[in-house]
This record gives sequence, structure tokens and C-alpha cells, in this order.
Amino acid sequence: MRVLLAEDDRDLCSVIERHLRSMCMDVEHCFDAPSAWELISGGLWDAVVLDIMMPGGSGLDILRQMRASGDNTPVLILTALDSIDDRVGGLDAGADDYMTKPFALEELSARVRALTRRITANKDNAYRIEDLVLDIKKRRVTRGGREISLSVREFSMLEYLIRNAGIVLTREQIEHYIWNYGYEGNSNIVDVYIRNLRRKIDDPFDVKLIQTVRSVGYTIRKREL
Repeated sequence: MRVLLAEDDRDLCSVIERHLRSMCMDVEHCFDAPSAWELISGGLWDAVVLDIMMPGGSGLDILRQMRASGDNTPVLILTALDSIDDRVGGLDAGADDYMTKPFALEELSARVRALTRRITANKDNAYRIEDLVLDIKKRRVTRGGREISLSVREFSMLEYLIRNAGIVLTREQIEHYIWNYGYEGNSNIVDVYIRNLRRKIDDPFDVKLIQTVRSVGYTIRKREL
């Protein structure tokens, strides 16, 4: 789970980041509104934890920009403003949830998990595209009823692709999602894993699902004939 944390209190930001990472979340942080907007507009996130009052702008303005641009990433507003009007204003601006300071870290991480479940879960916790099925709960992949064995990272990459089916993901987005922003490994590691996935997911079948968009990246969709 990739989470963007925009919080100008550096000490609090550090505490929240450590806690969310301990909950197996991949967290990227920033301390001001311009940086938050740059990260939001430049990447794909599973959730955003957004402070309202930040240097350089308001978190609510960022939220309105997100919704106006069609970005439906779940957003949890985090603020010291706790009046009813403040809460209503945040929710009306497009927030999915609202927490006031001080708060319990355990509740914060639970709410972040709940936000992502609302967006990604379905009745059987499975994603489907054509005859490819990825079962999140069972960590199982099948195509045409045939079970396919994937490594942990292969599964994560396929999940990332299928959750964003039809969206072209850059190599950088995939690398950052799977290996985190601090990764400095093999520059063609994404291509290597894509080849492995194609060998397992596409090669034995007539319909190819993993597509290359030249000079951009990869997407998963049925190829139009």
C-alpha cells in the first residue's frame, strides 16, 4: 500500500511515518503544499493523508484540485481544526475521512486501511480481466482456470497493473511502487519482471494482456484487433 503523508509538523510526520511503515505501508512524506501537489499529480497512490494548514497553501485547495482533475484517490484529512463546520468543509471538498489532532496512531492506520478497502475490495476480493483472475485474499492467480505460480514481487506487480487496468504506468511508477523510492538497483529491473510476467501470464495464451506503450511504460488490457 503506497501512502502519501503531507504534514508540516516534522516531528509528528516522522512519528506517523514510522508507525505506518510498521504496518507494512510504503510511505512517502512531504512538508508543504507545493510538494504535496507535485507528488500527488506525478504518481499513483493508494491513499493520501493530508494536513489542512501547510506552508505554501491549503490542503483543502489541493483536495479540490484532485477531485476537479478526476483523481479519486482516497484522502484522509488530518488537522487541528475540529469544529463541525471544519469537518463538513473538509468532507464537502472531497475528503473520504477526517481526523482531528491529537489522535491515536492505531486509529489512523486502521482508517487508512479502511479507506483502501472501500476502493479496492469487492465481494470475493478478486480482480478479473478477460480470463485472468487475481485473488487478493488467497494470493492466487489463475488464467483460463489454470493456476499460475508467481513470486511475491511478481504478484505485487501484477496486482498494481490490474488495479490500474487500462492506465499506462511508467517504469518509474512501477519501480517506486514495488521497490520504494530509495531503491537504487538494476535500471532495467522493471523490464525483467515484465518479461517474467509475460512468460507466465501471456505466452501460453492467444490473447495478450500485458501491453507495452512505446517510450512510456506498461499497461494491462485486452489488445484491440
